[in-house]
Amino acid sequence: MNITLATEKDIPELCRLLGYLFAQEAEFQPDIAAQQRGLKTIIESPQTGAILVSRNGDHIVGMVSLLYSVSTALGGRVCMLEDMVIAPDQRGSNRGTELLEGAITYAREQGVMRITLLTDQDNEAAQRFYQRQGFTHSPMLAMRRFIA
Repeated sequence: MNITLATEKDIPELCRLLGYLFAQEAEFQPDIAAQQRGLKTIIESPQTGAILVSRNGDHIVGMVSLLYSVSTALGGRVCMLEDMVIAPDQRGSNRGTELLEGAITYAREQGVMRITLLTDQDNEAAQRFYQRQGFTHSPMLAMRRFIA
C-alpha cells in the first residue's frame, strides 16, 4: 500500500469516496460541487490541512483529511481528523488501520499535539475501530450551528 498526499487531480476519486461516507452519515448528504470546493481548498492550502490517500496502484482506495487549528490549552497545533473513508470493497483488509497510522505519523511530523474526530453516535463499528487505534471518548460534547 502506498500512502501519499492528495493532489488536485485526485479530486474526482476523493469525491467518489466521500459519496460512500456521506451516504452513511446522519448529518451530511453528498454534494459534489461542495466537496470539490472543500477538497481543493485543503489541497491548495497546506497551512489549512492535508488529505492523505491510500493507493492501490493508480486507484485511490482510502482517504483521510487532517484540518489544523491551535489549542490554547496545549499551547500548540492540533488537528481535526475529518472524512476518513475506505472503499467498501477494501474494508476489512487492514487498509483503514494503515491509513490511520500513516495520518497519525504525518500529524506528529507536522507538530500536531492532539487529534480530535467526530463519528455518528450510532456508528459503533467506527467507534470500535478508533478505540483500537488509541482514541478515547471525550467528556466534551460536540455542538454545531450552521450559518451559511
